[in-house]
Amino acid sequence: MTGSSAGRGADGPELLALEPYYGGSHRQFIDGLLARLPVASRLLTLPARGWKWRMRLAAPFFADIIRADPGLGRVRTILCSAFVDVALLKSLLPPELAAARILVYFHENQFAYPVRIEDERDIHFGITNLTSVLAADGAAFNSVHNLETFMDGASGLLKLAPDMRFPPRLPEELRKKCRVIHPGIDLDEIDMVARQSKPLKTSAVASRRADKDGGAPVVVWNHRWEHDKGPELFFSALEELDREGVPFRLVVLGREFSVRPDCFDRAEKRFAGRIAHFGHAADRGEYLRLLRRGDVVVSTARHEFYGIAVIEAVRCGLRPVLPDALSYPELFGGRFLYRPGELTAALRDALRRGPLGDDEAWKLTQRFGWNNVLQEFCEWLMVDELVTTVLSG
Repeated sequence: MTGSSAGRGADGPELLALEPYYGGSHRQFIDGLLARLPVASRLLTLPARGWKWRMRLAAPFFADIIRADPGLGRVRTILCSAFVDVALLKSLLPPELAAARILVYFHENQFAYPVRIEDERDIHFGITNLTSVLAADGAAFNSVHNLETFMDGASGLLKLAPDMRFPPRLPEELRKKCRVIHPGIDLDEIDMVARQSKPLKTSAVASRRADKDGGAPVVVWNHRWEHDKGPELFFSALEELDREGVPFRLVVLGREFSVRPDCFDRAEKRFAGRIAHFGHAADRGEYLRLLRRGDVVVSTARHEFYGIAVIEAVRCGLRPVLPDALSYPELFGGRFLYRPGELTAALRDALRRGPLGDDEAWKLTQRFGWNNVLQEFCEWLMVDELVTTVLSG
C-alpha cells in the first residue's frame, strides 16, 4: 500500500483517491488527474493484482487506514475506482466524513468484462458495481460503451432477482447519477518522444521517422496478449496478406502473461523474417519509440471499454484499423472501422495508404488530452467549489 499527496494546500487534503488496482491504465489515469487538480489530494493504493480480492476487501482495508489517520478529517470528496465496494466503504467511514461526497470512476464494469474461457461469470461482482453506483453521489464512465453495457447489465440483473420486484424507474434513477468523461492522456509526453526531445509546434505532431524498415510498411499490435483481444484473428489476417505477397513488417507490443495464447508462438515463427519487434517494451520511452516505427495499428478486440493504446498509436501517426463495435466508433470515424469479415481488406487498404499525416493525427487525438478533459473532471469532482470554499475560509 502506498500513500501520496498532490495538488495545493498545507492543511490536509480536500480530495482523497482510492485505487486498489494501481497499475496500467488505472495508475496512468489517477496519477495524471491528481497531478493536475488545483486542490490538495491524497492517494491510497494497492498493487495491481488479485482483482477479486480487491473488490471484496479493499473497502474495509482503506476504511481502516482512513479511521486511523486524523489528517484525513478535512476530506470533502472521496474518489474511488470501481474496484472499491462504495456501499461497504460508506458504512465504515468515521462520522466526521459522513458529509464527504463519494464518487466512483469506471474504467471497466463487471457485467461486460470478459471472463477467462474456463471460468463462469460471478454475478456478485456486477452486484458490487450496481450497489456502488446506488451508494455513491455520482459515477463517471470512461466511454459511452462502458456506461451502456453497465446499464444493460444492471437492468437485466434487477429482473433476475427472485421474489424481489424493483420499481421500473430504478434504472433511470441509476442513469441520472452517471456521466461519461474520457480519461485524459498525456499527449505532451508522446509528442516529446516523437520529437526526440525537441520543442513541439502547437499545430502538429512530430514528422514521420526516417527509418522505414527497408521500405515495407510496419503493422503494430499493442494490446494485452489474451484471447479477448482477438490475436488469432489478427495473425490470421496477416497470414492471408503474407500468402498474397503483400509487403509488411511487424511490431508486436503489449502486456504479456505467464500463459499466453498459442497463436503468439506460432506467429513468432511464421513471421520471423518480418518481425521488427516482438514482446513487451522495456519501458515507456521504448514503447513510444517503437510505436513511432509503425504505419498502421490494428485492433481485433472482442472487448474494449475505451482504447488508450490505439489513441496513443494514432497520436504517433499510425493509421488505425478498428472494429466497428465496442468503444471504437466513439473514438474515430467510420473510415477507420471494419465490419466482421472485412479485416484483411481493411488492413490491405491501410497498408497501401500508409501512415497519417501529422496534422490529421493531431486533429484526431487532440480532444483526448488532459487539457481538453480536465475541466469536466473539475466540474464532476466539484473542485472549483472546493477551491472557492478553501479560499473563503
